[in-house]
Amino acid sequence: MRPLALIVPLAMASALAFPSLAQAPRVIVTLGSELAEKVEDLGQRDVDRQMALLQTTVERELARSGTFDGAEVNLVVTELKPNRPTFQQAVDRPGLSVIDSRSIGGATIEGEVITADGERRPVRYSHYSTSIAEVYSYSTWFDAERAYDRLAGRLASGRLVSR
Repeated sequence: MRPLALIVPLAMASALAFPSLAQAPRVIVTLGSELAEKVEDLGQRDVDRQMALLQTTVERELARSGTFDGAEVNLVVTELKPNRPTFQQAVDRPGLSVIDSRSIGGATIEGEVITADGERRPVRYSHYSTSIAEVYSYSTWFDAERAYDRLAGRLASGRLVSR
């Protein structure tokens, strides 16, 4: 019992004396001007959720990997296409089936990473299904979410993408 009583205060003192030096990158996601014009058609709720999902996906992967500590990651969603009709699209077009209707979806994301030392590095990534046969999920935003995951993974591995 005595060794534990000595170790705990030492561990707490060292944690207070040496706080984590690494600062998680700050991720900012905005909407491109052309996509902003399409928000009414896609639905504000869906677009807001997609922007939040992109932000949390990239933040989680960068925090996990420790890549770009202290950096600012500015991402602009320039294109966003659902695989299935969004709620707003189904309301606007009653004949559209949210189950049977499907299309090629995906996302295009541009931006830059400003490293902790001030260097600016461009980022561009897009992912879309190449054919309707690839659309096998019942998720509205399946391909867009795949784009977020792949972009986050590449950023986390230190590869800035320009695709």
